[in-house]
Amino acid sequence: MKYLTIIISIIAFGLMIFNFTQVDFNAPFKDDSLIALITIVAALCAILMMLILRISKRIEQKVKERN
Repeated sequence: MKYLTIIISIIAFGLMIFNFTQVDFNAPFKDDSLIALITIVAALCAILMMLILRISKRIEQKVKERN
């Protein structure tokens, strides 16, 4: 599970960087630039969800160790 979350985070980070290069800063809310901005936000959400999952698994493991 740990490796899967790391791989998904790396892929999301790569997509974020790629889409950042696709944004036209003269007109960021038109056509392809808007799609790139939406994809950047989606990649950030995916990274955040993977971090939350890893933290929750770590908490679950510590609770099991106590019992």
